[in-house]
Amino acid sequence: MKRIFTISGLVLLCFFFFINTVFAQTITVKGRITDATTGETLIGVSVAVKGTTNGTQTDANGAYSLAAPSNATLVFSYIGYATQNIAVNGSATINVLLQTANNELQQVVVIGYCTQRKIDNTGAVATVKGADIAKQASTNPLSALEGKVAGVEIINGGQPGASPTINIRGVGTVYGNARPLFVVDGVWYDDISFLNNNDIESLTVLKDASSTAIFGIRAANGAVLITTKGGKKGKAVINYNGYAGWQSATNQVKMADGTEYATAINELYSENGVTPAFSDNPAQYGKGTDWYGQILRNAFVTNHEVSASGGSDKYTYNFSFGYLDQNGIVKTNNYQKYTLHVANEYKPVKSLKLGFTVSMLSSESRDINGGIFHELYTAAPIVPVFYNDGKYGDPTDYNVGGGANYNPEATIDFFNQKSKNKLLTGAVYGEYNIIKDLKFRTSIGGQVAQAEVRNYTPIYMATGAQQSTTSSMDLNHTENRNWIWENTLTYDKTIGKNKITALAGYSMLRNETDYADAFADSVAYATGNLHTSFPSGTKVNYTRPVADQFLNTQIGQFARINYSYADRYLINASARHDGASEFYPNNSYGWFPSVGAGWVITNEDFMKNQHFFNVLKLRGSFGQVGNANVPINPSKLTVTNDPTQYTAIFGNPQTTTNGESINTVVPPVTLWERAQSTDFGIEGTILNDHLSFEAEYYNRTTLNAVFSIPIPASTGENGPNGGLLGNQADIRNRGFEFTLTWKEQLNRDVFYSISANLGINDNVVTKVLSGNNPVYGGGNGITNGALATRTVQGEPIGEFFGYKVTGIFQNAAQIAGSPEKGTAQPGDFIYQDANNDGAITSKDRVNLGNPNAKYGYGINTYVKVKNFDLTLDFQGRADVSIYNANLAYRFGNENFTQDFYEHRWHGEGTSNTYPSVNIGSTYNSAPNSFFVTSGAYFRVRNIQLGYDIPSEFARKLKITNIRLFANAQNAINVFGYKGFSPEVGGGPTNEGIDANVYPLYATYNFGVNVTF
Repeated sequence: MKRIFTISGLVLLCFFFFINTVFAQTITVKGRITDATTGETLIGVSVAVKGTTNGTQTDANGAYSLAAPSNATLVFSYIGYATQNIAVNGSATINVLLQTANNELQQVVVIGYCTQRKIDNTGAVATVKGADIAKQASTNPLSALEGKVAGVEIINGGQPGASPTINIRGVGTVYGNARPLFVVDGVWYDDISFLNNNDIESLTVLKDASSTAIFGIRAANGAVLITTKGGKKGKAVINYNGYAGWQSATNQVKMADGTEYATAINELYSENGVTPAFSDNPAQYGKGTDWYGQILRNAFVTNHEVSASGGSDKYTYNFSFGYLDQNGIVKTNNYQKYTLHVANEYKPVKSLKLGFTVSMLSSESRDINGGIFHELYTAAPIVPVFYNDGKYGDPTDYNVGGGANYNPEATIDFFNQKSKNKLLTGAVYGEYNIIKDLKFRTSIGGQVAQAEVRNYTPIYMATGAQQSTTSSMDLNHTENRNWIWENTLTYDKTIGKNKITALAGYSMLRNETDYADAFADSVAYATGNLHTSFPSGTKVNYTRPVADQFLNTQIGQFARINYSYADRYLINASARHDGASEFYPNNSYGWFPSVGAGWVITNEDFMKNQHFFNVLKLRGSFGQVGNANVPINPSKLTVTNDPTQYTAIFGNPQTTTNGESINTVVPPVTLWERAQSTDFGIEGTILNDHLSFEAEYYNRTTLNAVFSIPIPASTGENGPNGGLLGNQADIRNRGFEFTLTWKEQLNRDVFYSISANLGINDNVVTKVLSGNNPVYGGGNGITNGALATRTVQGEPIGEFFGYKVTGIFQNAAQIAGSPEKGTAQPGDFIYQDANNDGAITSKDRVNLGNPNAKYGYGINTYVKVKNFDLTLDFQGRADVSIYNANLAYRFGNENFTQDFYEHRWHGEGTSNTYPSVNIGSTYNSAPNSFFVTSGAYFRVRNIQLGYDIPSEFARKLKITNIRLFANAQNAINVFGYKGFSPEVGGGPTNEGIDANVYPLYATYNFGVNVTF
């Protein structure tokens, strides 16, 4: 690697010393840039000499100064504003009024390895400004995307520090990784939790293969490109942004109280022929313990960031430091995060630019027991938290049985687990303008990350079932090291009406992950810290660590050409040739091409005299990308010789001999999944650019997706679903996307905008070479080993699958005349005999619902009246199902929801929709339609009211700007689901199963933004 840097440096020096371009007489051009409608100064506007890398940015006062040839043209560009080209013509002062890009198509967007006007782009690309992300109370920048971009689904979780799930245009893989590729300042990542919202300049989502093909085998699920904030020329600008507030659970599930619980359990015992446990007097238990009220809390959250930026013609800098302290809604749960971001750029000479970006993360959390929410849902309310003598309330004293034999307070008090994460990431780059229209760029970046989870169990005695006679410690340690080196040549030339931008590049990537898990018992707890070394004389029994290592490398060559004629006819084409070590030796390389075309109709002569469309553009694209994050074929056939499973008896007298069986058959060579997509769109603006619109149709098919291949059971194979994995399926996501945006400046004091988007997606497995063999999943929270989802040809990924309930048996006579005679009892579900064979068997299971939302939508509004501004964001999903596994997640005498208690069957005629309290029986707990309900919801995602202190007052305090704001997130939720939230993730074959899920919460905070 050192030799590579040396060679690159020599090349740059040669260009620097031997190539010079002679311009006309150079003058210094100065000026100030303001918003054309509000008159506000614009900070960070890019000012560049057209056709060169010579440029600068406006300072905190909107001022700039730039040396330029007297006959040059200056380009003024700023995200959210229309780009302007102004000829110098010898003028030393050029003040500019930038127009807000009501014409959304004039905005500059980031695409792979460069930027481009949206009107010149032929792919499906959407950009969200960093300012819009910073307005959200989300602690992860991805969460702030929810409802902002059509076709992008964000599924949040409530666990502090957890990353949300993001799906772009549906899920196209069963066994592979469904995450998109994240590119931050040119470096590739699988997760962006290390970023602070306030450090983001812009976030761009690439949705179709035409725009993502340039990233090859990592972009089948789309790509998210993030540009972080850099330095700005001018005096130092210091900014503080912070807020404090609280988070609370919304739509909390109400459980049966003490009296209701005792009554229900008595019924359960009677139905099973057992003497009721609380037959004496259920009312004596009164309301009992509200376990949610005992364990959950209004959780404090605070976030702070301080940044400084500035620079000169030769050097710009940006530094920021952030701190987040977030308590979880479980009272022992806490997450703290520190972030540092540094971006420096140097221009030693006019044609050379050097720079680097660095981000650091340090986080620590106190975790919760993974089963706590199941316990809160099912804990017996008749058990007190503590007895009068201070001891924990013990369920064994109340004869509640094994199913609810826990005190949640004891669970969280004696659970001691801490997680720590440290990460250092960044990139170093150099750009050299070889000649006027040819630029070379080289960059190398990567990350070093370490994650550690330490769990300590002390010796304790809380209840009969919650105790430990031996102390122990478990240590999980993961390290990740990766780097990526990329080199590109970009040729940008305009010849008359022809504009050509050509790019060629070479990329190398390496990713290494090391994992180890170690366990020891009889461990002393030292002064509140979890150590791996102990005082001398301490008796520690170690268990041999479990360790693993993963290493993969990748190389790629890529090229792209963008051609535009008269800003009317557009052609974009790209190709990437990628090789990956995961598929060595015979199938390491693949080609990923794409092509897109566009027609700006309003630039045609025959459209000159029409006044309806300001801009009207048609576009279409085709491309292929890959997903290399799929299970890799094993290289060895392994066996199991477990005597509890495989024992043979021979001879006389008989003797036993251990047998063996293979674990899995070595599959044929697997390859990356290849996604092929077509996209057709129409976009434009009307009504003096006030209304912009975009509509598109897409069809994306994952070809040769990894799918389970059935093999005979006689092989003894113990693999997934009784088969092995291979490339043998096609998965299609097809749909429409619509976006409408209205922006209007009513007068100097009033501005408003309204934007609405809608995504429609249909997901289906279109072909499986081995036929209708299904892939089963969804076992989380499902008792008796049942699986609640199925993925099969002709149906969507992870559909809910089980028995259709048609009613509740009211009496024995009704059962006697049904296909369920001999198995059911009054109060049980009546299952549909789907195949009409007179019996209820597994062959009667049917499709019960689709966890993949068909519709996703968002409405985003902004109003500014003088110094006040109001942001309202709405978001929702429709035509989606969710599986409430909590209802039957039972092993004995667990509690019931009050809804279930009030509607349960408890005698003939009492209910024909809800079963009896015996819902946890093998018969009733089988996956069925009773547990499947609509997951549709409408949410007021974000409300923020802000006020800018008058500038005259701020200046007296020697402050540039002061903004106060109040924020409410997820405060209003409208849905029919009888749980905390229908926003439940889980992965391709486990999506939408609600069992022991950390619920979402509402956030309320107050903050201030101060600029010096």
